[in-house]
Amino acid sequence: MPPARRATTPSGRERRTYDPTRIRTALIHQVEAVADAAHRLTPEQRALPSGLPGWDVHHLLVHIAGQIDAVPRLLGSPQTEVTGKAPQVSLSRWAVSTATVAERLDAGTRKDAESSPDGAARIDQAVAELEPVIESAVREDLLIPHDFGTMRMLDFTVTRLVELVVHSDDLARATGVRVALDRQATAATVRLLADALAAKAPGASVEVRIPPFAVVQAIEGPRHTRGTPPNVVETDPLTWIRLATGRTTWAEALGTPQLTASGARADLSQVLPVLG
Repeated sequence: MPPARRATTPSGRERRTYDPTRIRTALIHQVEAVADAAHRLTPEQRALPSGLPGWDVHHLLVHIAGQIDAVPRLLGSPQTEVTGKAPQVSLSRWAVSTATVAERLDAGTRKDAESSPDGAARIDQAVAELEPVIESAVREDLLIPHDFGTMRMLDFTVTRLVELVVHSDDLARATGVRVALDRQATAATVRLLADALAAKAPGASVEVRIPPFAVVQAIEGPRHTRGTPPNVVETDPLTWIRLATGRTTWAEALGTPQLTASGARADLSQVLPVLG
């Protein structure tokens, strides 16, 4: 897969951009995967703990549905506009700001779960609402209203991939049911979370590698310019996603072959997770 593109912001800093066609395809595939898994769950599996505080799997399914139908809901907002204006919210700002609305999202999910007895049917409903607007979901010229400020529609759809990949993994871990992770959706998720780390802990003393999708530099300290970096963290995509979203702690991952950290500064425990 070709790497995501990079563009320059007015401040001169590079920002990663995403190909609309690839994001559209990834969204379709990940939505199909999670919908398929939802329909394969037994009533007993839907009652299992989700791994998220206070939620069973039914709550998780309803929450996933809400992440999908947020796309048609915001596209239908009267505040959505075609404009050349710059957005107020970047993907990295979205990631590091999610913790500020966690309580409200939790309350909304609990309320929705009470009124939606069938989580799989709730996902089907969300998918039906998404299908007619799938092309608009990846438009770069649309600005949509968001809790944190205006956001590009394409960027918001990239955040839906993050939500879907993270919660697909939650669902698989909670139930033992396989939920396929689309490669492009996983790549976008890894890259967004890596960029969010670099934004949250700016610097160039530690190189963070998540092959084959991302390499970023972070953490204040001496800048490395030549040869092998003295401080390197390397892990696989799924372990990185779990670390960046708080599903796995630094200490837990460090005791496994999936995470290596070399150098005195190669410790991300104080800056993880990046997504609330």
